[in-house]
Amino acid sequence: MDFHPDLIRFLKKATRVAALTGAGVSQESGLRTFRDAQTGFWQQYRPEDLATPRAFARDPKLVWDWYAYRRETAKGAHPNAGHYALAAMEKIIPEFTLITQNVDGLHRVAGSQNILELHGSILKVRCSECGTYADEWDEGLDVLPRCSKCNGYLRPAVVWFEESLPRPQLDAAVNAAQTCQVFFSIGTSGVVHPASALAHTAKAAGAVVVEVNAEPTPLTAKADFVFHGRSGEILPGLVQAVWGE
Repeated sequence: MDFHPDLIRFLKKATRVAALTGAGVSQESGLRTFRDAQTGFWQQYRPEDLATPRAFARDPKLVWDWYAYRRETAKGAHPNAGHYALAAMEKIIPEFTLITQNVDGLHRVAGSQNILELHGSILKVRCSECGTYADEWDEGLDVLPRCSKCNGYLRPAVVWFEESLPRPQLDAAVNAAQTCQVFFSIGTSGVVHPASALAHTAKAAGAVVVEVNAEPTPLTAKADFVFHGRSGEILPGLVQAVWGE
């Protein structure tokens, strides 16, 4: 793939880069997106009806079991070339911030370290009452695991519908968007707020905006460089073209 000389020049000179990733990146590792049709037992439910505080209050065991199923699926997935390309960028660029809407932990497995997990992590659990994170818990029991500190029910450490994003991570993401020289929007529809505003924040602050996505999004018309295709193919090619790695 040929990359515009201006993009290569911008990246060679850049010392501050931010990247936002969405479900499309994980999809290339074989993980179903959140809104994909469910399979097996879970096809009778809509994800939107399971991922809310009200759903957990109504039937905590059902919600816990759904996330346990999704957690095991995530553990069985492997990072793809796009994940590894972003990890490579972090090692090259002095200030590289990876902002992700994904909860599967694949960026960390690929070697990325400076990660802002806006929607939390499906691999972690915390108490629904006191918020304490649990290092270990019993899986597969008929009863819901409880917090060792206050005996409240444990829940997945993800952001549900009707819940706010964690303020420290969101503030850090906005700061990265405001101060970066190049901003990547990768594998995301660009419609989930407030993450969808980050690219526009970066653009308004003078950053070069690069979109990598399977299909056009609301951001496409405003991005400086647009690539329609698989991030697992485009990003490694870009890293090779810019840094020869």
